[in-house]
Amino acid sequence: MSNIIIINYGMGNLNSIKKKLTHLKVNAVISSNPNDILNADKLILPGVGHFKKAIENLNALNLYNVINEVAIIKKIPILGICLGMQLMANKSEEGNVNGFGWFDADVIKFKTNNTLKYKIPHIGWNQITKTKQSAIMKSIPELSEFYFVHSYHFKCNNSADILNETEYDNKFTSAVEKDNIFGVQYHPEKSHDVGEMVLRNFVEL
Repeated sequence: MSNIIIINYGMGNLNSIKKKLTHLKVNAVISSNPNDILNADKLILPGVGHFKKAIENLNALNLYNVINEVAIIKKIPILGICLGMQLMANKSEEGNVNGFGWFDADVIKFKTNNTLKYKIPHIGWNQITKTKQSAIMKSIPELSEFYFVHSYHFKCNNSADILNETEYDNKFTSAVEKDNIFGVQYHPEKSHDVGEMVLRNFVEL
């Protein structure tokens, strides 16, 4: 049985992810204990809120370096969700602070000239296009709809790392993958059957 840790750093509703995993008969533990994270078989890095505050919380809890070690040195599979994915970028316009830098990417605010049609934040269901094959996208149909809630988006500079793209006035990166590191901008725990597939596929890696 995999030892799956949902990282608690005070940003977002972690219980909804744990509840969805329990529904899938997967046991996961919510923890902010560095030892739990160091000994995990898989990590989930969720998050909703402000990028700068997230980095401050991770540092205050002595988790930033621990997570970096587990992902980069130990190469444990890690899944970032929403803000958790954004933290994997080089930096964000939101607070002008650096992220983990696992992807050559920036996090930028949505810009649109059609504010009547494209409300910011981007909230609701939207389609993804699959740009490459991936184990966590197994059995998920092209143009599946996932649930989004975000004002900033991931701008990935390396096309080889892009897993999904989504249109919201302009095209943006909605999922990434590099080696053992995965990120999704959408909320799989709120995305019904296809969201469950993403979580199940990650757990079964």
